[in-house]
Amino acid sequence: MKAFFLRVWHTLTKPSVHYSLGFLTLGGFIAGIIFWGGFNTALELTNTEKFCISCHEMNDNPYDELKTTIHFSNRSGVRATCPDCHVPHEWTDKIARKMQASKEVWGKVFGTISTREKFLEKRKELAEHEWARLKANDSLECRNCHNFDYMDFTSQSIRAAKQHSTSLASGEKTCIDCHKGIAHHLPDMEGVRGW
Repeated sequence: MKAFFLRVWHTLTKPSVHYSLGFLTLGGFIAGIIFWGGFNTALELTNTEKFCISCHEMNDNPYDELKTTIHFSNRSGVRATCPDCHVPHEWTDKIARKMQASKEVWGKVFGTISTREKFLEKRKELAEHEWARLKANDSLECRNCHNFDYMDFTSQSIRAAKQHSTSLASGEKTCIDCHKGIAHHLPDMEGVRGW
């Protein structure tokens, strides 16, 4: 057994061409920590409302619309920010969404929605992409704040209580099926199923 440890120690301390295996392992570990810290810092910086509205396309269009909704200002003082609704909270889901969003950078580079007119022209397409994403993930971002298990149906209107206790509870529908336009203006809904 002692011979085994001596061989391991010799391998770790034996110089390769220039550095020992132990030095390279320790250096790799430290570099990994630095990379991970930088990656997470960049991830969190891009996950802020300040970052989201830093380009005029977002600030002058969707953000202006958000300011007029209950998600921006309400009696309880709880405010949803861009990432609250557009980025999942769990790490793996967040990374997947960030990878999806990286394609949206092309829109910025090529000026796809660089003017109000271009934004309005693409509004329906953009909304449909977001609605499909929320439908596919069972309105995950909505459920980060609105926990169905704690909804008090007796405090809701009769219509809302009926919908929440039947369609939503059964899994037949998800939040986005009924709450399109809750934080941004709706596009022209002609041809949209269910309208």
